[in-house]
Amino acid sequence: MKQSYRILLYYCYTTIEDPGKFREKHHHYCIENGLLGRIIIAQEGINGTISGPTEACENYMRDLKADTRFAHTQFKVSAHHEHAFQKLHVRVKPEIVHAGLPHIRPHQKAGPYITPKELQKMQEEEEIVLLDARSNYEHKLGKFKGAITLDINHFREFPDKITELASLKDKKIVTYCTGGVKCEKANAYLLERGFQHVYQLHGGIIQYGIDTDGKGFEGTCYVFDNRLTVTINKQDPNVVGSCYVCHTACDRMINCANPVCNRHTPICEPCAATLAGACSHECQEHPKKRAYNGTGYYATAMNGYNPYKGSVRK
Repeated sequence: MKQSYRILLYYCYTTIEDPGKFREKHHHYCIENGLLGRIIIAQEGINGTISGPTEACENYMRDLKADTRFAHTQFKVSAHHEHAFQKLHVRVKPEIVHAGLPHIRPHQKAGPYITPKELQKMQEEEEIVLLDARSNYEHKLGKFKGAITLDINHFREFPDKITELASLKDKKIVTYCTGGVKCEKANAYLLERGFQHVYQLHGGIIQYGIDTDGKGFEGTCYVFDNRLTVTINKQDPNVVGSCYVCHTACDRMINCANPVCNRHTPICEPCAATLAGACSHECQEHPKKRAYNGTGYYATAMNGYNPYKGSVRK
């Protein structure tokens, strides 16, 4: 299958003086170049996952990095056979990843980056603590072997878990997440709270999979596009997730066919077929249950989608 599209995962902590003005210009650039996906703009920077034709994505990376504010942006690039999104959303928010820590500015103070290959070497030669900054549904599908995970449903709960990490203050800690945006802010927050030896995996799990054979990563990595999961470990891949219904090994993510429930969880194909895409018999009998198409992915209704909606300049 021809891989004529690209998926870009990226972020950049920097300073954007007028996020609204920047959003407007950036929004139109994406429309004019056929790019789809989700981009968050804030005074602290930009965070995006987008897809588009290869040439359009190459132009986007070049043009964004031509702006000195974003010159150090690291793009994680994946080949794909089609768009990974149906819509384009470019929004202004208080933070580029919701942590409730707008005063933390990682581009001003954060622990050093380590590359994926440096991490592999450190794991072999040193005693380090790998700290997963992601949510439950993400790390239950896959994580680095021996990593510490936190019982959180959203990244904004991360600050509340600092007390559980108190015994690690003098340890060498490497924070990681999917692409780097969460673990970079987590890293900076740990420094603010008195942790001394804090590092971060540059580019996150995705870059680790691109730059190495993925050794040391167990399971699959959850991603925020239509693919849902990607394989990281190319040496000895395995499955660590389990079916919500029967508890067998499973990394097949679906949404419950009952939109009132809409549980996002692994469910194996046999259980999904038996329950017609629902996560329980109760949800299977729900009067609003959606028709199951075998994937468990329910595209958002376009409902007259207009990419210019909310735009000042038509």
